[in-house]
Parts: sequence; structure tokens; C-alpha cells
Amino acid sequence: MIWNSQDETMPREELRKLQGKRLKNIVFNAYERIEFYRNKMDNIGVKPSDIESIEDIVKLPFLTKDELREVYPYGLLAVDKKDIVEIHTSSGTTGKPVVDAYTQRDIDLWSEVMARTLSMGGTSRNDIVHNAFGYGLFTGGLGVHYGARKIGAVVLPISGGNTKRQLSVMKDFGSSVLACTPSYSLYVAEAAKEEGIDMASLPLKAGFFGAEPWSDNMRAEIEEKLNLKAIDIYGLTEIIGPGVASECEFQNMLHIYEDHFFAEIVDPVTGEQLSEGKEGELVLTTLTKEGTPMIRYRTRDVTYLSTEKCECGRSLVRMHRLLGRTDDMLIVRGVNIFPSQVEQVLLRVDGIEPHYEILVDRMAQLDYLEVRVEMNDSLFSDEIKYVEKKEKEIEHELKEELLISSKVKLVEPRGIGRSEGKAKRIIDKRKI
Repeated sequence: MIWNSQDETMPREELRKLQGKRLKNIVFNAYERIEFYRNKMDNIGVKPSDIESIEDIVKLPFLTKDELREVYPYGLLAVDKKDIVEIHTSSGTTGKPVVDAYTQRDIDLWSEVMARTLSMGGTSRNDIVHNAFGYGLFTGGLGVHYGARKIGAVVLPISGGNTKRQLSVMKDFGSSVLACTPSYSLYVAEAAKEEGIDMASLPLKAGFFGAEPWSDNMRAEIEEKLNLKAIDIYGLTEIIGPGVASECEFQNMLHIYEDHFFAEIVDPVTGEQLSEGKEGELVLTTLTKEGTPMIRYRTRDVTYLSTEKCECGRSLVRMHRLLGRTDDMLIVRGVNIFPSQVEQVLLRVDGIEPHYEILVDRMAQLDYLEVRVEMNDSLFSDEIKYVEKKEKEIEHELKEELLISSKVKLVEPRGIGRSEGKAKRIIDKRKI
């Protein structure tokens, strides 16, 4: 289902011209109204007049999360404070939070791109959207809320937590669409099993999952346990929140709403712009954001782009689902490892659940990698020799994938802590 056919199927030549026009406008406004951007551009000798087309974006400097924290809270405002109607921030768990300030036109834009997102998974005004993303300063809850309201669907703004109540509300109100993190969806399925609730008896047809990386194997697990189509959505607080990109019903890469968000892939080390299909760091520029425009923001997310037209008919560029992050990549004994690689292996193995932790430590000057993963009830009831055999089997599979040895420890069912937000997968105890 295409929400905005005119913009989502626009011929690419016409789209490039629109992007160039919008880039010129956003750069001019940022230079004139935000001292931070003016200083950055002056420092490398670039003026707004140097930007004539979208190809000229490479002349502009990158923007990093550390810089956003330096100008906290209002250093990136491009409008008067009186024109701001809403503010969201990141969690701030690793420093000062990142601020995203919205004008009313920004809220309207957010509603539009989230309406596109929900429509991609078949959401219509006849649906009841069970919104279990967190409300508040976190962008997830209100992003989905605005999109569902734009479509005309009923919204259940239940937010996260109290999973038994979530299930009761799903049953009582007939939720047909679920929105939450992928890890929490499996938590819901687990709770349903404990409560004796058959998820197939509920009218759920689609789920929109984001805010943390997840694999195709986890998608299969979610779809089986919740009896729905699992759609991957992508966004980040710095840009607008959820609504930057989404899979369509064909679940083949995520469409970026590039009439509003221009995407580049760059080499994480050199910053050189990479060609289509090359894997690298995603860089995003907001082309129409009024409150806090972002120009060449380095997301640290690793992916690649494709302009090949999708079966759905949209002409928008697509990004592969996240392959990892440049800043959560582990280097263990000289080998680069992403948690998604570990997950891909674990979800191929029978007898275990998709709940795991990766522990990295240093013993006698040598890095040590341990993967803790939950058994399901059937494996847990087996004799210890079968559990040990399964651990060895997983260790072998991980070595084939990661090219280094690791220790696997199988723990009892529900032995890994649960999260109602982003799952914490990595525990790095090394002093490096």
C-alpha cells in the first residue's frame, strides 16, 4: 500500500533536482541562522553559494554526535524558540543527550513519513495500532502515534512495560498492528506462552520493529511466534525519530524517504563517499527539517544502498537492513565482530532461545570471548552431556563464522535478563 504515490514513485532524475533545491535551501538557512554551522563551513572555506546541486554535498563537513552534545541544548536551533512546539532527546546514557526540536511543520513531516511507514506494512484506517514503543522524550512512541493518527487508524498508546496487561489489551481491543522493539516482541510472545495465550488467535497481522539491530533469522522467529508479518523500520532521534526508512510488504531492504532525508555511504575511516552497493557508514542530511537541521550526520550505522526499483513500485533508494555499527563493533584478537554475526549463528541452532549476551574480557593479556545463550525448556530437561554437546556444536559454528574461538555457556530458560527497550547484548570488561 503506497501512502504518497507522487513522492514515493517520483522519477529519480526529478527527485535529484528536488534534492538539490532542498539542499541549497537547508544549507543557506543553517549558515545564516546557526553559528555552529557557519563556523564549521567557514573553517573549511565553504559558502552556501558553493552548493548548486545535490552532488555538491561532498563539499560540506560531517556532523558527529559528540558535536551535537557540545551544543546542547539549543545550539542547533534554526528558528526562534517560540516556533518550537515539541522537543525530544536521546537517552543521554553516554553523555549529554542529543536534542531534536520540532516546529509544527516538522511534526507534520514526521506524521507524513510515519504514515508512509505504517502503510508499507498494510496499515489502514481500519486498523488498531498497539503502540508499545516508549512515549516521552524517546521518539519511538509519538512517532508511531502521529503516523497512525495521520492514516486515521485507532491508536492504543500503551507504551512499554507491564507485559501481561499488554496481552490483555491486545485481546480485549483486537489489536491488528504491533509496534515495539524486536527483542520486546519476543518477550511478549514468551509471556503469552506462559499465560496460555495462542498468538494465532489474536487479529495481529503486522508488526513494525526498530530501535535496535536484528537479523532475518530473528524476523523468522518473530513471525512464527507472533503470527504476523514483521517489518523493519529505521530512524534515529538526531534526524527525526522513526520514519527515516522502512521495509515494504516485500521485506527486501528499507526504502529511505529521500525526498526529505538524503543518504550517503562513506568509508568509516577516510570519510570518502562510496558507490552504490559498497558497504560503509550511513550519513544522513535532513532536506526539509526546520527546527534542528542535520547536515551530513554520521550515524555510525553500517549498511549499503541500492537504487534498483522495488517490486512495490517505489523509486526511493533502499538501504540494506543494518549490518552493525562502527561504534559497537568488537575487535577481539584482531578480528572485527558484530553482534549480528553472533545472532545469525545462534538463531540457526535448535534447542535455544533468541536471548543472548556477548561477554568480552582479557585474561593473561589475551582477549576472551564468551557467548551466553538461553536453552529452551526441552534442551534444559536433557542430560548434562547433551547440553555440553550442544555448547560444543555452537562453539564450532561460531568459529566458522567469526574465525576465532569462543566459549559458549548455555543457561537455564529465562536466565538472560529481559529489556522492555533496547536489548543490551554486549558486556565488554576489557580495560582498553
